[in-house]
Amino acid sequence: MRPFDYHRATDFSDATAGQIIAGGTNLLDLMKIQVVTPSTLVDITRLEGLSDITADGDGLRIGALVTNTALAHDARIRTGWPLLSRAILAGASAQIRNKATTGGNLLQRTRCPYFYDTSQPCNKRSPGAGCAAQGGAGRMLALFGTSEHCLAAHPSDMAVALSALQAEVEIHGPDGATRRVPLHDFYRGPGDRPDIETALDDGDLVTAVILPAPRAGSRQCYRKVRDRASYAFALVSVAGSVRMDGDTITDLVLSYGSVAPHPWMNTDVAGMLTGQTASTDLFKRAADVLTAAPAPHPDTEYKRTLLRRTFIATMRQLTGLSDPRGTDIARSAA
Repeated sequence: MRPFDYHRATDFSDATAGQIIAGGTNLLDLMKIQVVTPSTLVDITRLEGLSDITADGDGLRIGALVTNTALAHDARIRTGWPLLSRAILAGASAQIRNKATTGGNLLQRTRCPYFYDTSQPCNKRSPGAGCAAQGGAGRMLALFGTSEHCLAAHPSDMAVALSALQAEVEIHGPDGATRRVPLHDFYRGPGDRPDIETALDDGDLVTAVILPAPRAGSRQCYRKVRDRASYAFALVSVAGSVRMDGDTITDLVLSYGSVAPHPWMNTDVAGMLTGQTASTDLFKRAADVLTAAPAPHPDTEYKRTLLRRTFIATMRQLTGLSDPRGTDIARSAA
């Protein structure tokens, strides 16, 4: 690890005078292998107003410093937005969740092996260097939303759930003004600048995540497929929230994880399901639409099949066509 200066921010005005650190569960690993080499670390953990979960109308404001553990076990989250709790508990270990923060989880970097290997070219790590994943091994790479400059996938479980819950990101700007950005618009596709991953501008600070009012009576599900039962990143994941009018699908939102550079949504799929009577045949047709595009890398072709099967299983559980008693299904009681 290279030498660096440490600064403890006392207010928002000096919080962005270097590389921000909160929990540090991802940043410190990157510093140790010199993927990231900041000259100054700015500790924001003493800033006021970032560590609480408070009411925001009928929704909630989740401070950027709220730990994953505190968020997952909050009674309001478990009651009104159980999808979020289940997604967080599906990721990492308890020790990491105790340190990892809400803002840091959203901003964690890809686990693409070429990003972590400083001997390999990577446009996300060094713009213009090239993408070693093109033509290399790529089992964990993305299926959708890639470019010729980057094939990396976003690893967060929490962000996929927040996308399905239609959350917003609260951002404090250098002029002191605060704005809110829908989470789906918060992330940028790689294009020709994979190193620019979010809508944050210079001097911006993520201060909170805003949850809208809970969907009373909705059925919520987070299904994660991984190599082992715990402490592993998803190969694919599906987060969904739906309300049913008898056998008819209403108010459906779906988000897909580990298949794109950010939580992935497909409005065509949600549109063809909404207002329809739930059936396995319908879900199979929707899965065909979801996975129609060929994989951008031959090593991720298996993800098309895996995502298809995961999507069908998730929809069957959400709509009650299969046993809903599994650990990945919950109902909003709010």
